[in-house]
Amino acid sequence: MGGNLLSNYGEAIAMILFGIGFSNLLLQKNLIKKIIGLNIMDTAVYLFLAEKGFIMGRKAPIVVDGIQAVENYINPVPSGLVLTGIVVSVSVTALMLSLTIRLYRRYHTLDLDEISARLKKEGL
Repeated sequence: MGGNLLSNYGEAIAMILFGIGFSNLLLQKNLIKKIIGLNIMDTAVYLFLAEKGFIMGRKAPIVVDGIQAVENYINPVPSGLVLTGIVVSVSVTALMLSLTIRLYRRYHTLDLDEISARLKKEGL
């Protein structure tokens, strides 16, 4: 396995996506855009784990045709981590969106700086 960019393009794309999501999370003031940035970061992590768990020429770890040698199958742990992460990510996204709706109903804006200024004005 080579260490160059062409042979590891999946990992490179995952890192680029993570950077896009992270910069979006830091630079945007709109709460919905921040949530989108966090979801892009989540997706990048899942892509990275899936790329690391994939081995060319191997199959999913389901024993068929009596082949039980470990060398014929991929490691199932990264796939399990990705599935678990997706479930957690959907739950966190739903919670963030519901809190964003509550903030919008109270302050009539999604600008985080404006919400912070109004909170300071209210003394909270």
